[in-house]
Amino acid sequence: MIRRPLVALLAVAVLATVTVASAPAAAVAFGAAPAAVRPTAAHPAAVVPDAPQPTPTAVPTARPTDAPDEDDDEDPVRAAEYWLEDYGIEKAWQTTRGKGVRIAVIDTGIGRGPVEFDGAVAGGTDVSGLGTEDGRTPVGAVDANHGSWVASLAAARGTGSGEGMIGVAPQAQLLSVSVGFGAAASVPFADQIAEAIRWSVDNGADVINMSLTTNMPDWPESWDDAFLYAFENDVVVVVAAGNRGSGTTRVGAPATIPGVLAVAGVDPSGNASVEASTQGITIGVAAPSEELIGVSADGTLVEWGGTSGAAPIVAGIAALVRAAHPDLDAANVINRITATAKAPEGVDDAPEELYGHGLVDAAAAVSAPVPTVTEGPVQALQEWIRLYRRAETDPVLPSPAPTTEVVPLPPADEMIRASGPLLPSRDTFLYGSIPLMLLTGPAILVALGVTAAVRRIRLASRTPSR
Repeated sequence: MIRRPLVALLAVAVLATVTVASAPAAAVAFGAAPAAVRPTAAHPAAVVPDAPQPTPTAVPTARPTDAPDEDDDEDPVRAAEYWLEDYGIEKAWQTTRGKGVRIAVIDTGIGRGPVEFDGAVAGGTDVSGLGTEDGRTPVGAVDANHGSWVASLAAARGTGSGEGMIGVAPQAQLLSVSVGFGAAASVPFADQIAEAIRWSVDNGADVINMSLTTNMPDWPESWDDAFLYAFENDVVVVVAAGNRGSGTTRVGAPATIPGVLAVAGVDPSGNASVEASTQGITIGVAAPSEELIGVSADGTLVEWGGTSGAAPIVAGIAALVRAAHPDLDAANVINRITATAKAPEGVDDAPEELYGHGLVDAAAAVSAPVPTVTEGPVQALQEWIRLYRRAETDPVLPSPAPTTEVVPLPPADEMIRASGPLLPSRDTFLYGSIPLMLLTGPAILVALGVTAAVRRIRLASRTPSR
């Protein structure tokens, strides 16, 4: 495909522009949230940092019906989607376009306005307390369009035959799950994510896309059960790795959760994105994250970037694989994507911290012969929980009481009798004390009799005479 600079689109379509103001990274940020909507003539080497950005000043676009050049009838919007050809997506469409697969987009909500979503959104909900019941009202004062941009990369349906933005899996269905970030949400963020995952699973999601990060490697325990619920129900969970440009210096949850497919970002040449991708050992594959386009909630076309855009490209590829191989479980869908990824030029070892297993190849993931695997996300997360949460350890049975052996007491030592000049010994008691007692007894009686006789004589002598 002849890649036309985006500046050429000005002749037929107006892409939104924005003045980007720097902002600190939020505690919970989009994994590659609106890198920014840039002037179409600007092509810096890396996208603007992915921190929350001001609302773009945008001009709704008139959908192009004519080509900018009489000799070239290719739609300029499609021409800007370089990833469709470069990453084997158009070739994969010869096999499938994702029909029958549902992709849940857990984000700010998919707007109702864009015609690119006509017939694509099969359902939705809000878990933040800020949106509407159907999840179609964009949530957030700054990044409300983010969910629409993400969804358009995954499964936009264009505006006509060969016209308008088209997603990776244009025949897949979308589920819009709106979440809120920051203090404005009435529900804690951790609870929103857990509820969003469960709702997505219960409403038929085959693939879940999460273009967000917490900037922290660990995650709340409530997510253990939520992600395990998705894995046990055979759902592929695709998440963004995060962006260095927004202050994310390391891969954060949910990209660190065992069993998810974490996606890094590369520039149009296939090199790791300096600003729009974070490195880490949990990265599975890499996909385009720069010079992307997206459809805003009001139908405006914008240029943006970050791993928030790389993730839905891979989620779309997962939908293509699921449609082409309906008999495969989530573990083997992920395995086909990682096993068929291509190593970037100059990279020999895989997996690798910048690219994971390599650059995604949709055509190979759909059609190449790939051996099946038997272990996947369920086992990976269960093992992590067992080791680090100690939630699934074997029950500890009470130890049997040790047999008490009664040891006979040692024979008592012979009593040692005390002896001394004032204490009689056995011999002196038998041969001295007893005979002495026999002799002194009568003598005492005689003495008492004599004493009594003497007293009577004295009394008689005192009797007066007459």
